[in-house]
Amino acid sequence: MKTVPFGTTTAPAVIAGMMRIDGKEHAEIRELYDTARAAGIDFFDHADIYGGSMHFCEGRFADALALTDAERDEIVLQTKCGIVPAQGMFDFSYEHILAQVEGSLRALRTDRIDVLLLHRPDALVEPDEVARAFDELEASGKVLAFGVSNHTPRQIDLLRTAVRQPLVANQLQLSITHAPIIAQPIAANMSGEEQSVVRDGGGIVEYCRINGITVQAWSPFQGGFFTGVFLGDPAYAELNAVIDRLAATYEVEPIAIATAWITRHPANMQVVLGTTTPGRVRDAAAGADLALTRAEWYELFRAAGHLLP
Repeated sequence: MKTVPFGTTTAPAVIAGMMRIDGKEHAEIRELYDTARAAGIDFFDHADIYGGSMHFCEGRFADALALTDAERDEIVLQTKCGIVPAQGMFDFSYEHILAQVEGSLRALRTDRIDVLLLHRPDALVEPDEVARAFDELEASGKVLAFGVSNHTPRQIDLLRTAVRQPLVANQLQLSITHAPIIAQPIAANMSGEEQSVVRDGGGIVEYCRINGITVQAWSPFQGGFFTGVFLGDPAYAELNAVIDRLAATYEVEPIAIATAWITRHPANMQVVLGTTTPGRVRDAAAGADLALTRAEWYELFRAAGHLLP
């Protein structure tokens, strides 16, 4: 498995997301985990809100695997906090961050979180409170590294006015078809074109590259914002024709080409898989080691309907 820079170390280019394991039996979760490990994935992504109740999927993961201390040391556990579904709000307060980390530690049956992400930007964020929480969690050894999710450059800069720890990751939605963070800068300064409209605060991919922040691409196979998978969808006939041709050329499954389009980018992104089907995990992970040519990457970009001026 290809690795990418991640903070002061490296990490696999593909991550196993655990958002959808709430309805899975223990044996199914173990099979999913074992398949991921066999494919070279040792990085598992969680969030406190995943599942039917707070910390539910984190607990299902721990219950199903019952990892020994040695096995726990072999993997990276990442989780997120900041969304409060029961109250319809976001919360980056000192008290909430600490409480949610304690809940995640209990649910995951671990003494530390390897990476903690702030899930979605809190409009009422007080950077000093976030900094106080991060300092305490770092000093206690309960969290080893910190990052964000769905944040713009200016939102990250605001946090950095107080937070002293490096923010090692920013988890953002990205797929071939849902690619405004890549497509918008390509069409910059083109009056009247929808693609040229700046929606992320300006150049989030470039910002992350400059500042050593690893982009983690979530929903890598979604056509839009939770609108369904584009692979095999007749609505994306032109794109799928290109994907299928490239899959045949490289002797991989189409899902590997969709992965490879993201991992080909020189930002050294990670792909966050959401599937709970072991075979799809294996097939998708194969794309990380596939190096698309520049011409192939741009052909997929155009076939997805993006404007290339």
